[in-house]
Amino acid sequence: MKARQTDRLASVMLWVGAIAIIVLLVAFLGLILGRGLPYLTPDFFNGPDGVRGQLFNSFYLLALSLVFSLPVGVGAGIYMAEYAPQNKLTDLIRLSTESLATVPSIVFGLFGMIIFVNKLGLGFTILGGAATLALLNLPILVRVTEESLRAVPRSYREASLALGATMWQTLYRVILPTALPGLITGITLVAGRALGETAILIFTAGMNVSRILFDTNPLAAGETLAVHLFAAKSNPLPGTNADQIADGTAALLILMVIVFNICLTLPSRWLQYRLLGKNKG
Repeated sequence: MKARQTDRLASVMLWVGAIAIIVLLVAFLGLILGRGLPYLTPDFFNGPDGVRGQLFNSFYLLALSLVFSLPVGVGAGIYMAEYAPQNKLTDLIRLSTESLATVPSIVFGLFGMIIFVNKLGLGFTILGGAATLALLNLPILVRVTEESLRAVPRSYREASLALGATMWQTLYRVILPTALPGLITGITLVAGRALGETAILIFTAGMNVSRILFDTNPLAAGETLAVHLFAAKSNPLPGTNADQIADGTAALLILMVIVFNICLTLPSRWLQYRLLGKNKG
């Protein structure tokens, strides 16, 4: 009887917590989107002070940072989960990775400014910002990849190897498709963090934006939407409505994250279904 009451109490508390989180999320989205959506007009993007350049830079920096960090981060996570021996060295590597994941982003920004801006003489560039973002994302990608692969039941590996598959075939056709949702979640987290990052990019990519449409020069300065939002509120330009610019930029950032998550999650579910379905067949 007591166990049943405890179970009911725990269920009620979990439901209350879940509902509270949903209410807070809806209230947050309603406030930000309600204030900013009316300002998302064509002139907001293409006008004299439009954010077209910042919008492109946000995705360009994100793409470059993922190009730099994904192969290394996912590869290191696969090695740590499937190939690395269990010894003090690997324990030290895991501890170091977890410690790096807790370092404040402004410290990475200072490091990027010292190395890329000053030591290498690149100045404020998209390349330096993307490389520093990659350093910020690497520890998270390594840990998420390792944990996602370790969550795959050991019986899957044993069954595949027992059927004559090699370790690479088991990894490619069984382990990775099964762990794909966790991997996509990790990529989504680091991508959302990169889209909203300001401290790193102020120190490395700068606060100037090219007015050339789709300027892909990695050695040019690249203000992003998040940095633009910071600049609009902290140092508003004379003759501009800083509140409208900030509200519109904040709403646009929220929409970008939502659309990016949808565009990343749905194809991953389809790919997982195809890979696992093909393997079963």
